[in-house]
Amino acid sequence: MGEFFAALGDIFSSDSMYIGAAIAAVVLVFAASGEFVAERAGTINISLEAMMLGGAFAAAVMFDLTGSAWLSLLAGVVAGVLVSWVQANMSHRLPADQFVVGLVLNVLVLGVVGFLAGEIDPQSNRMRVIEVPLLSDIPGLGPALFGQRWPFYVVYPVVPVVWWLVYRTRWGLEIRAVGEDPNAADVSGLHVNKIRRQAIYFAGLLAGLGGACFVFVATDSFEDSLIGGRGFVAIAAVIFGGWTLKGTIAGCTIFGLVVSLGLTIPGLRYEAIDSSFLDMAPNVVTIVAMAVFAKRVRQPAALARPFRRGLK
Repeated sequence: MGEFFAALGDIFSSDSMYIGAAIAAVVLVFAASGEFVAERAGTINISLEAMMLGGAFAAAVMFDLTGSAWLSLLAGVVAGVLVSWVQANMSHRLPADQFVVGLVLNVLVLGVVGFLAGEIDPQSNRMRVIEVPLLSDIPGLGPALFGQRWPFYVVYPVVPVVWWLVYRTRWGLEIRAVGEDPNAADVSGLHVNKIRRQAIYFAGLLAGLGGACFVFVATDSFEDSLIGGRGFVAIAAVIFGGWTLKGTIAGCTIFGLVVSLGLTIPGLRYEAIDSSFLDMAPNVVTIVAMAVFAKRVRQPAALARPFRRGLK
């Protein structure tokens, strides 16, 4: 028992555990914040994985061509929005099932990126570390939150901007209205499917940006397995958070900790836990969270229900 607590002490006193958790959580926060907006509008974007992967690949290619991190982040945003444009218009302009469209996009983008990455072999580069004075000196959380590579800090304005858009703007009110009662919103003069498409574009923007930031914060080179199911985890974080922004951020943080534990324990050479279990732990937590919380929280009333005028 003493060895067990000693091991826990080593794990939770390791700076690498918190740094890894912060990086894993941040990429989820980008995608989950956008998905939170989309789901409040009544849509579920299974293609979030494709948006993130497309953004990461576009950023890596742009950096390989220009060496500009800012242009690379912009390229990631454009790629994410492009995937979201297909998702939005296929499922909310044409009568295509949004789940089928999302699954097809995930497979398509993974295949295209895998082929192009093999042909182009884009070389990315982790950006320089910027330490925030005083804050980065806080034990444990300081280096994780305020001693990161600079694209990491892009997430800090994203969360308050998302909150302001959803809860303090007319557009946010419309988003919530079409997610709760699209028929009443339609009678009020709102273009339900147009607003839903806009919400999906916004999700694509943040997911593409998240994928781009992940490339420059976590890796030295691009691989088509980089995202590795994080889009689905981001969707689970929204459900875990009860379709609230603060709950979504909390869910991303918990999932980030689980991912980081899977990386930290082998690094500390604790071999009693099988590495295969650590690899599947994030997916197990995702499934458990969806099973437990999906029925215990109130989802938007019209979530995943396509809108056709005159139909309920």
